[in-house]
Amino acid sequence: MPDISYTTPGLDTDQSTRVIDLLQYRLAAYNDLHLTLKHVHWNVVGPNFIAVHEMIDPQVELVRGFADEVAERIATMGGSPGGTTGDIARVRDWDDYALRRDTVAAHLGALDLVYRGVVTSNRDAIAELGDLDPITEDIVIAHTAELEKFQWFVRAHLENAAGEITTTGSASETGAADASR
Repeated sequence: MPDISYTTPGLDTDQSTRVIDLLQYRLAAYNDLHLTLKHVHWNVVGPNFIAVHEMIDPQVELVRGFADEVAERIATMGGSPGGTTGDIARVRDWDDYALRRDTVAAHLGALDLVYRGVVTSNRDAIAELGDLDPITEDIVIAHTAELEKFQWFVRAHLENAAGEITTTGSASETGAADASR
């Protein structure tokens, strides 16, 4: 439970504490996501390398901006944003990104699942934030719209001639990578 001595007008301490907890999870997810995207940027190889390599950097920058916006919202509400690797490890309930140097298709397949996890988690937070703080809800909605667009960019590479996404039914990043190779 965060230690807050003040909050924004119109929210009580309990509401703010819950919003801060939800945002701290978002902050950890965004920090982990931008590190994962940078990792993919450095480790993707094979045909279409340069297109994917260059597609990833704008995603990294926008997600870093999301982290900054969330951290500033936590501070605005009287909390202390946790942006260290220890803070990520403390709140995360997802596994570390599984791939190292691998093909474009493999990394994009794995990223599809990463985005699925972050978007789903954001949507869960949005559902709860709607009853707590519409300002924070709007922030997370805007982030989610961009993340869904990024996932579409990834999925466009994974769609086969029949219009199917190669990662459909995959439960792990390595499974998605294998299905996409």
